[in-house]
Amino acid sequence: MGCFGAAHSGEMDLKLSLIAFLGLFYCCNSQKEGNECINANAKYCGECIQAGAKCGWCTDPNFLKQGETVSSRCDELQSLMKRGCNASLIENPVGKLETVKNVSVTDRSKAPKNLKPEDITQVQPQKVSLTLRSGEPQSFELKFKRAEDYPIDLYYLMDLSYSMKDDLENVKNLGTSLMLEMSKITSDFRIGFGSFVEKTVMPYISTTPAKLLNPCTGDQNCTSPFSYKNVLPLTSDGSRFNNLVGVQQISGNLDSPEGGFDAIMQVAVCGDQIGWRNVTRLLVFSTDAGFHFAGDGKLGGIVLPNDGKCHLENNIYTMSHYYDYPSIAHLVQKLSDNNIQTIFAVTEEFQPVYQELKNLIPKSAVGTLSANSSNVINLIIDAYNSLSSEVILENSKLPEGVTIAYTSRCKNGVTNKDENGRRCSNISIGDEVHFNISITSKGCPKQGKPEIIKVKPLGFTEEVEITLNFICECDCHSKGIENSPDCHFGNGTYECGACRCNEGRVGRNCECSSNEVATEDMDRTCRKDNGTDICSNNGECVCGTCECKKRENPEERYSGQFCECDNFNCDRSGNLLCGGHGRCECRMCICEPMWNGTACDCSLDESMCLASNKQICNGRGRCECGTCKCDDLKFQGPTCEACPTCPGVCIEHKECVECRAFGTGEKKETCQKECSDFTLFKVKTRDKLPQPNDESYPVMHCKERDANDCWFYYTYAVTNNTEKVVYVVEEPECPTGPDIIPIVAGVVAGIVLIGLALLLIWKLLMIIHDRREFAKFEKEKMNAKWDTGENPIYKSAVTTVVNPKYEGK
Repeated sequence: MGCFGAAHSGEMDLKLSLIAFLGLFYCCNSQKEGNECINANAKYCGECIQAGAKCGWCTDPNFLKQGETVSSRCDELQSLMKRGCNASLIENPVGKLETVKNVSVTDRSKAPKNLKPEDITQVQPQKVSLTLRSGEPQSFELKFKRAEDYPIDLYYLMDLSYSMKDDLENVKNLGTSLMLEMSKITSDFRIGFGSFVEKTVMPYISTTPAKLLNPCTGDQNCTSPFSYKNVLPLTSDGSRFNNLVGVQQISGNLDSPEGGFDAIMQVAVCGDQIGWRNVTRLLVFSTDAGFHFAGDGKLGGIVLPNDGKCHLENNIYTMSHYYDYPSIAHLVQKLSDNNIQTIFAVTEEFQPVYQELKNLIPKSAVGTLSANSSNVINLIIDAYNSLSSEVILENSKLPEGVTIAYTSRCKNGVTNKDENGRRCSNISIGDEVHFNISITSKGCPKQGKPEIIKVKPLGFTEEVEITLNFICECDCHSKGIENSPDCHFGNGTYECGACRCNEGRVGRNCECSSNEVATEDMDRTCRKDNGTDICSNNGECVCGTCECKKRENPEERYSGQFCECDNFNCDRSGNLLCGGHGRCECRMCICEPMWNGTACDCSLDESMCLASNKQICNGRGRCECGTCKCDDLKFQGPTCEACPTCPGVCIEHKECVECRAFGTGEKKETCQKECSDFTLFKVKTRDKLPQPNDESYPVMHCKERDANDCWFYYTYAVTNNTEKVVYVVEEPECPTGPDIIPIVAGVVAGIVLIGLALLLIWKLLMIIHDRREFAKFEKEKMNAKWDTGENPIYKSAVTTVVNPKYEGK
């Protein structure tokens, strides 16, 4: 069927042209690009069903019409039936789901009290078999129920460098105390203990003989440095924990970071020596320092990466000097593989560092340890409650082309999708949550061999085993007739209505030998310009020659050496191919005389552009597709005859606008006769007048005086249809005389107010001056030294004369 393009008009603006182009492009390509079945170019049924879930293969031997290729048998189901293929002859296999093992989750209220850990079920189902068709998802529901009184194994891994001396004293009684607290959570609890310091090489420790015996300074008695010791495998005897931890001694090292990652790796992979059971596994990592990780071993000349294997001899890690520290990613993998949940009990100083580490390790928690580890029990209980209240699903590595999607229905009906679909939080004991798991394959991974993947909650040992079976061939494949005479004298297997050629034969009916001409060479001759499309995706390469497809409409056809041409994909105008004024050849319009353009929609007849003076566009423009394009934008009209914005337009139309709008002016008597060549609209205010950007034609703004010496405002414009339009403000602006009374009253009031203000200012200044003088007088009075009983004006004599002869007689 043809594609319908938008009309290509000379007056179409850029936006409409873009929309038309996109519509044409989509129309002409949507059938090909949107149909994955056709794009697959399938040569046999198995290829077809792997192209997509909507694809079917018609096995009717008489289905193909003359000129159609074998790949035409592959199409969407509705399209095949519409093309005449009976539904019973369409191969369309579908996937299926089979639950192999489906033991219900354990309800402890109904289960025996002495139930073994391996008999407790928290995940349902346990085994599922999926048969996958390419592009068709298969889904099943996983149920998780947190069991009550579930067994717990806890291993306490402690830093025994010198800075942890105070902490060791508090940990010595941890066994029985923690047993007592954990008994409130589970009746089956085991605890173990391990310690670590650092690699026993420089520069991490001092290797002088004296320091190897006692790395501590002064009178402190410390044990020799070591990398990791498994002091106590997991046990249910809390007093034994206390006894063994009580005899432990502090050691020492040189640098601040510790070798805790070596210890964590050994605890994770040495399951037999540690004694891990198939229950909830907790690792408490206690330290007051940072950590070394992969690459740091080079400082001590250790370059071999950690091998992730157990190297415990007599419960001591013996390869610390040989293997580098593990990387964080390596630890994450081993902890996950062994279902170990980690609790980092660290001091406040290093809490941010381990918080970042927690973000990299799923199902881990961080607690702030007090200076002497006195709060370690509460820390462990809180961290366990936090970890056990969250369920996160993870899956093993998926085969190539297989994807998995999760949707969770958590507590209180909360639904999560995408990455959060793997997670449910705030889960209490006995709560039940549901996960919908959808698995989809693309194509047929590994030639259809079954694959097994596993899905499990992080930190739990229980898992769902999923067997993936892939549909790679149609049912009719097994009914094929080998060496069938329908395939050119037995050169192929006739199956599903088509020939699958034997090795060395090619062609629709296996009529060509690839020994004479290589298949690659045959295909190369069917590719235009060494491209990737065979026969431009419009045909089939038969023995090195393109055979083009046939169309339902016999008038439409593909042509060309590479089927690259057709006679129906040309531009259209007015819903007509090539505008009805040409023919389509190889996707190009060949226009009739007097027509031009990509859609033959541009007329070369200039008669429509002739002005009254017999000039083309009045000599002010050019004629394009029968329409004048004015060179000067101020000219308008079909033949560029109007100039609404030229100087003098306002004065020219002033009298007519005045008489029609206000009934005044020199033409008020002859207004109806002389001023009826334009349409007039009134607006209330000037801002309601048309603006230049409001219209697609130029607008002239005018301001003129009327007979009453008032200003009136209007606009004048000539539309694209040569109609003259005037907008005028309905009320002119007239000058008004001054109002005497308010002016006089204002002057008098101003004089009075100014006078009062001056008086107030003078009075204020006088008050300030008097207060200053009085204050000065008071100050001088206080500073006076004379007796108030004497006359301050009197001054005694400067010189005193005494008569020595005078005796007072």
